[in-house]
Amino acid sequence: MTGRSSQVSAHGARRVDLEGPYGRIAALRADPPVGAPTAGTVLLVPGYTGSKEDFAPLLDGIADAGLAVVAIDQPGQYESPGPKDEAQYLPEALGKVVADLVRTLAAEERPVLLLGHSYGGLVSRAAVLAGAPVAGLTLLDSGPHRLTDRNRLLVLDFAEPVLRAHGLEQTYTLREQLNVGNPAWTAAPDELKAFLRARFVGSHPSALLGMARGLQTEPDRVAELRTLLEREGTPSLVVTGENDDAWSVAEQRDMADRLGAPFVLIPGAGHSPNIETPDVLLGELLPAWGSWLTS
Repeated sequence: MTGRSSQVSAHGARRVDLEGPYGRIAALRADPPVGAPTAGTVLLVPGYTGSKEDFAPLLDGIADAGLAVVAIDQPGQYESPGPKDEAQYLPEALGKVVADLVRTLAAEERPVLLLGHSYGGLVSRAAVLAGAPVAGLTLLDSGPHRLTDRNRLLVLDFAEPVLRAHGLEQTYTLREQLNVGNPAWTAAPDELKAFLRARFVGSHPSALLGMARGLQTEPDRVAELRTLLEREGTPSLVVTGENDDAWSVAEQRDMADRLGAPFVLIPGAGHSPNIETPDVLLGELLPAWGSWLTS
């Protein structure tokens, strides 16, 4: 096991299956210590090519703070089956799935807080717009609309024909070859490399293709979201790593301003503070969430 935070970090969550429209939705769930009160439930939604394991370094800290926490694979990701129709992986369609999950968790008679990372932020926004009864929304390293980073868009353009022509295994092998010489990849432990490959090739190809299209086409829905949040009295928070290379810090700060939401910059982090600086991230999230649940 790697000593650094990663998707294979040790945690005390248990593997569970939730009900979804295409079969099980694979999840990790952790609850507060036995006998401790539970103030609410946090639902964590991962991004493109991601999974529930992207939140592994956060799970114990959230549970220890008195919150139940559920991290999911979205439909088509890793251990959650999904449909063949690529359009069902656009944010609006997946948002309806997440909204139903929120309703299920809310039936436990505790408030539900929703956090979406990257593409999961676009999906979480869509879930709230679809009527998910959340007590608060956190957008982590996510944007107001489609990706604007040229390099990431080029990668999506390059990967699509490779995936369609050659499948998941060969596409991931090409990704590994392109990472040769990358110091971070070279230093990654074999356990983590094996997990990342298994996750990619275990996903539904339509999910990767459909989510890629969502990243390329999602419109700006910030004004619509603000109107709903203000009408419902639902708090929100925008958080990003100071070195995010997906949506720029300026874009995310502007999104926070337009939402009327606090904006938090995580020092030393890039696109995934949940992996890169989890303790710092928790230090920002937990007080905000606590204030939402006690106000």
